[in-house]
Amino acid sequence: MESVLTPYLPERAVAPCMALIKENQVHLKIVNERVTRHGDYRRLPNGQHQITVNATLNKYRFLITLVHEIAHLIAFEKYGRHIKPHGLEWKHTFQQLMLPFIRPAIFPSVLLPLLARHFKNPKASSGTDAQLSIALKKFDEQQSDKTYVFELQVGSVFRIYNGKLFKKGNKRTKRYECVEVSTGKTYLFQPNAEVELING
Repeated sequence: MESVLTPYLPERAVAPCMALIKENQVHLKIVNERVTRHGDYRRLPNGQHQITVNATLNKYRFLITLVHEIAHLIAFEKYGRHIKPHGLEWKHTFQQLMLPFIRPAIFPSVLLPLLARHFKNPKASSGTDAQLSIALKKFDEQQSDKTYVFELQVGSVFRIYNGKLFKKGNKRTKRYECVEVSTGKTYLFQPNAEVELING
């Protein structure tokens, strides 16, 4: 199993991740990319813990996603199934699990201060932390032709992963109001949502 993980993780993270997987009896599936999520955890009807992680993630995002999902498993086992999926119990568990990984032997120095800040109060997705998300994207092997919503001019038309077209509007506190072209409905977009610019 260790050699299976090697291509997906930073070298120094392989053994400690392997230990977490064995200790928590995780059935890990590395899957082809799903657009809407990096990974997920579910308890199967037979009681087995299954975690899936996208194969297309870069090594640093893969590591964060894997530990994120193991934190769900441990928090549910420790505190019970009634807890909120991304509530305080999960946050605390995720922080504790990530702490040994946030060091220069595993992450590039440019990411360390961003990770330290993020893990003071981890969010449901590292994707909602715009600065960390953009910094992590620089380590993707294939640089995509996509653009971030925050980079677009107000009034630009863009396409999202499912083909729907939107027009960028003004920023609310943290997110941007964008109008779906076909329906006129307004939706809120994270600043670092990746989209395809149609015309600016």
